[in-house]
Amino acid sequence: MAYCNWGGSSDLNQIYHDREWGIPVHDDRTQFEYLMMEVMQCGLSWSLMIKKREIFRACFDNFEFDLIAKYDENDIKRILATDGMIKSRRKIEAIINNAQCFQKIREQFGSFCNYLWGYSDNKTILYNKHELGYIPVSNGLSEMISKDLKKRGLKYMGAITVYSHLQAAGIINDHDKNCPRYEYINSHYQTVRKNRFKEKGVTFFGDK
Repeated sequence: MAYCNWGGSSDLNQIYHDREWGIPVHDDRTQFEYLMMEVMQCGLSWSLMIKKREIFRACFDNFEFDLIAKYDENDIKRILATDGMIKSRRKIEAIINNAQCFQKIREQFGSFCNYLWGYSDNKTILYNKHELGYIPVSNGLSEMISKDLKKRGLKYMGAITVYSHLQAAGIINDHDKNCPRYEYINSHYQTVRKNRFKEKGVTFFGDK
């Protein structure tokens, strides 16, 4: 089974895979939305996140981080009372906290995109054999970024969560080589090839 066959598991997943996943993101609002959806996903399935995406957008002002950074207890209660919303106060509080930390990163680097893309020299990374399905759940790069984001105060930023974000935001191209999106990204954006064996701290599915 090709790695990207996950996209066909539902109509919503197919649309997300074909239109968004892996396309390089250079917009801070979109970066924040993707990253906070990863926060909401912790311990749950990504398919559920896609199904609830419009609920998240309604609850969090379309992921406008400057608005979310000002949320108070009334907003938390409002979000928890929303039909279909994931009832996790900790995750909601984390997103508010992360919006505030996100603002500080923007102040320092000019944008969150400048900060994050600086780790790959503004190029999409192609790790050898990832296109053949040898894809980890985390690696040295996601571990490095995870540690830095945690140091900057962001919550729910483990190396696995960060790796998923790097895939989604196009910093790493992990589409299958037979997937049309693999070549589309490689032909439309700057890429750099790297040896996955030189990445320390690589964790694969099933590893403890």
